[in-house]
Amino acid sequence: MTRLHPVRARHVIRFLEYLGFGLVRQKGSHKFFRHPDSRTATVPDHRGEDLGRGIPAKILRDAESSAAQFLAWLGS
Repeated sequence: MTRLHPVRARHVIRFLEYLGFGLVRQKGSHKFFRHPDSRTATVPDHRGEDLGRGIPAKILRDAESSAAQFLAWLGS
């Protein structure tokens, strides 16, 4: 199993956009994304702070993606 390390919210947001998610709305520092097939994901975007390991893992589960796919995209 691939382990995630802390990452910036902007990397997760760009990955969601790469997967086809679009920004639907924002409330405070939380951005809400929706895929055309109705999957949703919420990303807390606190400027200057990394997301811990658990938050990106939850976002990837919501997006029905894997940590390995995210890390491969991040490395390219």
